[in-house]
Amino acid sequence: MVRALYPGSFDPVTLGHLDLVERGIALFDSVSVAVAENSQKSPVFSVGERMELLREVLPAGVEVTSFQGLVVDYCTQHDYGVILRGLRTIADFEFEYQMALTNRHMRPDVETVFVMPSADHSFVSSSLIKDIVRNGGDVGSFVPELVERRLREKLQN
Repeated sequence: MVRALYPGSFDPVTLGHLDLVERGIALFDSVSVAVAENSQKSPVFSVGERMELLREVLPAGVEVTSFQGLVVDYCTQHDYGVILRGLRTIADFEFEYQMALTNRHMRPDVETVFVMPSADHSFVSSSLIKDIVRNGGDVGSFVPELVERRLREKLQN
Protein backbone atom coordinates (compact mmCIF):
# COMPACT_ATOMS: atom_id res chain seq x y z
CA MET A 1 0.00 0.00 0.00
CA VAL A 2 1.44 3.34 -1.07
CA ARG A 3 0.55 6.24 1.20
CA ALA A 4 1.24 9.76 -0.06
CA LEU A 5 1.61 12.93 1.96
CA TYR A 6 0.87 16.31 0.38
CA PRO A 7 2.61 18.88 2.61
CA GLY A 8 2.26 22.64 2.33
CA SER A 9 1.26 25.84 4.03
CA PHE A 10 -2.22 25.99 2.43
CA ASP A 11 -2.67 29.64 3.41
CA PRO A 12 -5.24 29.58 1.90
CA VAL A 13 -6.18 26.30 0.28
CA THR A 14 -6.87 26.85 -3.44
CA LEU A 15 -8.66 24.97 -6.19
CA GLY A 16 -5.17 24.14 -7.44
CA HIS A 17 -4.43 22.35 -4.17
CA LEU A 18 -7.71 20.44 -4.43
CA ASP A 19 -6.89 19.53 -8.03
CA LEU A 20 -3.57 18.08 -6.90
CA VAL A 21 -5.24 16.05 -4.16
CA GLU A 22 -7.69 14.60 -6.71
CA ARG A 23 -4.78 13.65 -8.97
CA GLY A 24 -3.01 12.05 -6.01
CA ILE A 25 -6.10 10.05 -5.07
CA ALA A 26 -6.05 8.54 -8.57
CA LEU A 27 -2.38 7.56 -8.19
CA PHE A 28 -1.99 6.31 -4.61
CA ASP A 29 -3.78 4.07 -2.15
CA SER A 30 -4.25 7.00 0.22
CA VAL A 31 -3.45 10.70 0.29
CA SER A 32 -3.10 12.82 3.41
CA VAL A 33 -2.65 16.58 3.53
CA ALA A 34 -0.24 18.02 6.08
CA VAL A 35 -0.18 21.68 7.08
CA ALA A 36 3.36 22.86 7.76
CA GLU A 37 3.86 24.78 10.99
CA ASN A 38 6.47 27.32 9.89
CA SER A 39 7.46 29.92 12.47
CA GLN A 40 9.30 31.88 9.75
CA LYS A 41 6.04 32.83 7.99
CA SER A 42 3.18 35.09 9.04
CA PRO A 43 0.12 33.25 7.75
CA VAL A 44 -3.36 34.76 7.51
CA PHE A 45 -4.90 31.62 9.02
CA SER A 46 -3.61 29.71 12.04
CA VAL A 47 -2.63 26.07 11.60
CA GLY A 48 -5.90 25.04 13.22
CA GLU A 49 -7.94 27.27 10.90
CA ARG A 50 -6.14 25.93 7.83
CA MET A 51 -6.76 22.36 8.97
CA GLU A 52 -10.45 23.14 9.55
CA LEU A 53 -10.80 24.70 6.08
CA LEU A 54 -9.06 21.73 4.48
CA ARG A 55 -11.34 19.25 6.25
CA GLU A 56 -14.36 21.13 4.97
CA VAL A 57 -13.30 21.29 1.30
CA LEU A 58 -11.34 18.05 0.75
CA PRO A 59 -12.99 14.85 -0.46
CA ALA A 60 -14.10 12.36 2.20
CA GLY A 61 -11.34 10.00 3.28
CA VAL A 62 -8.47 12.48 2.92
CA GLU A 63 -6.77 12.83 6.30
CA VAL A 64 -5.65 16.30 7.40
CA THR A 65 -2.78 16.68 9.81
CA SER A 66 0.02 19.12 10.65
CA PHE A 67 3.74 18.84 11.21
CA GLN A 68 6.82 20.73 12.32
CA GLY A 69 10.34 20.11 11.16
CA LEU A 70 11.44 18.09 8.16
CA VAL A 71 8.74 16.55 6.04
CA VAL A 72 10.90 13.47 5.34
CA ASP A 73 11.18 12.81 9.07
CA TYR A 74 7.40 13.13 9.39
CA CYS A 75 6.97 10.70 6.49
CA THR A 76 9.27 8.17 8.12
CA GLN A 77 7.58 8.49 11.52
CA HIS A 78 4.09 8.05 10.02
CA ASP A 79 4.82 5.51 7.28
CA TYR A 80 4.34 7.65 4.17
CA GLY A 81 6.31 6.37 1.20
CA VAL A 82 5.64 9.34 -1.09
CA ILE A 83 5.76 13.11 -0.84
CA LEU A 84 3.29 14.56 -3.34
CA ARG A 85 4.26 17.94 -4.77
CA GLY A 86 2.76 20.19 -7.43
CA LEU A 87 4.71 21.95 -10.15
CA ARG A 88 3.24 25.10 -11.68
CA THR A 89 6.28 26.89 -13.08
CA ILE A 90 9.95 26.43 -13.93
CA ALA A 91 10.78 28.28 -10.70
CA ASP A 92 8.71 25.69 -8.79
CA PHE A 93 10.62 22.91 -10.51
CA GLU A 94 14.04 24.28 -9.59
CA PHE A 95 13.12 24.64 -5.92
CA GLU A 96 11.22 21.34 -5.70
CA TYR A 97 13.94 19.40 -7.56
CA GLN A 98 16.60 20.58 -5.12
CA MET A 99 14.34 19.75 -2.16
CA ALA A 100 13.50 16.30 -3.56
CA LEU A 101 17.17 15.40 -4.02
CA THR A 102 17.98 16.61 -0.51
CA ASN A 103 15.08 14.59 0.91
CA ARG A 104 16.19 11.52 -1.04
CA HIS A 105 19.70 11.89 0.36
CA MET A 106 18.34 12.00 3.92
CA ARG A 107 15.62 9.36 3.50
CA PRO A 108 16.12 7.18 0.39
CA ASP A 109 12.96 5.21 1.23
CA VAL A 110 10.71 8.28 0.77
CA GLU A 111 10.07 9.15 -2.87
CA THR A 112 8.94 12.54 -4.17
CA VAL A 113 6.36 12.54 -6.96
CA PHE A 114 5.70 15.70 -8.95
CA VAL A 115 2.27 16.29 -10.44
CA MET A 116 1.29 19.15 -12.71
CA PRO A 117 -2.00 20.93 -12.02
CA SER A 118 -4.60 21.41 -14.71
CA ALA A 119 -3.97 24.44 -16.90
CA ASP A 120 -6.84 26.27 -15.18
CA HIS A 121 -4.88 26.29 -11.93
CA SER A 122 -1.27 26.49 -13.12
CA PHE A 123 -0.85 30.22 -12.48
CA VAL A 124 -2.65 30.48 -9.12
CA SER A 125 -0.72 30.99 -5.90
CA SER A 126 -1.91 31.58 -2.36
CA SER A 127 0.02 34.86 -2.12
CA LEU A 128 -1.58 36.13 -5.33
CA ILE A 129 -5.03 35.24 -4.00
CA LYS A 130 -4.40 37.10 -0.73
CA ASP A 131 -3.27 40.15 -2.70
CA ILE A 132 -6.42 40.11 -4.83
CA VAL A 133 -8.68 39.84 -1.76
CA ARG A 134 -6.81 42.64 0.05
CA ASN A 135 -7.55 44.85 -2.94
CA GLY A 136 -11.22 43.91 -3.19
CA GLY A 137 -10.92 41.62 -6.22
CA ASP A 138 -12.87 38.47 -7.03
CA VAL A 139 -11.14 35.15 -6.28
CA GLY A 140 -14.18 32.92 -6.72
CA SER A 141 -12.59 31.03 -9.59
CA PHE A 142 -9.44 30.32 -7.57
CA VAL A 143 -10.69 29.12 -4.17
CA PRO A 144 -13.74 27.33 -2.76
CA GLU A 145 -16.56 29.68 -1.71
CA LEU A 146 -16.01 28.96 1.99
CA VAL A 147 -12.33 29.91 1.70
CA GLU A 148 -13.13 33.14 -0.13
CA ARG A 149 -15.66 34.09 2.56
CA ARG A 150 -13.18 33.42 5.40
CA LEU A 151 -10.39 35.27 3.56
CA ARG A 152 -12.59 38.33 3.18
CA GLU A 153 -13.46 38.18 6.88
CA LYS A 154 -9.75 38.12 7.79
CA LEU A 155 -8.35 40.55 5.23
CA GLN A 156 -11.07 43.13 4.71
CA ASN A 157 -12.23 43.72 8.28
